Amino acid sequence: MAILRSSYKLRQTGLLLLRVGIGTMFILHGWPKLAGGPEQWQMIGQSMGMFGIGFAPTFWGFMAAFAEGVGGLLLALGFFFRPACFLLLITMLVATTHHAMAGDGFGGYSHALEAAILFFSLLFIGPGKYSLDSKVFPKDKGRTRKYFA
Repeated sequence: MAILRSSYKLRQTGLLLLRVGIGTMFILHGWPKLAGGPEQWQMIGQSMGMFGIGFAPTFWGFMAAFAEGVGGLLLALGFFFRPACFLLLITMLVATTHHAMAGDGFGGYSHALEAAILFFSLLFIGPGKYSLDSKVFPKDKGRTRKYFA
């Protein structure tokens, strides 16, 4: 029962595995959409019509493909982590709405909804210490802390 009394010593490793695993899955999911080109982007981008946004469907489709493919890479690396999570969250909320409005049922939109919940949670958690963000944008920035007695 030592695991129940654990102080979560491996939480940073767990966060790294989560980031790399989910990031890789989104790279694999988004890359074919990115490679699909303008015709596929336009098809994907037409989903924005549900929100009354009927202009520039190619742009919106490209942004969705970019969020999944490049956002997945940034997620895995832990680089520009929160902006990547935000783009992925918005993309998954649009995908959830698209599938729900199409009548796909819970089984049709649950994956996108689960991913949206994950990205929303990761916005609060952050990338962890095993990330490029923690190396490139250190919190302390070399300043010495002053402690007052």
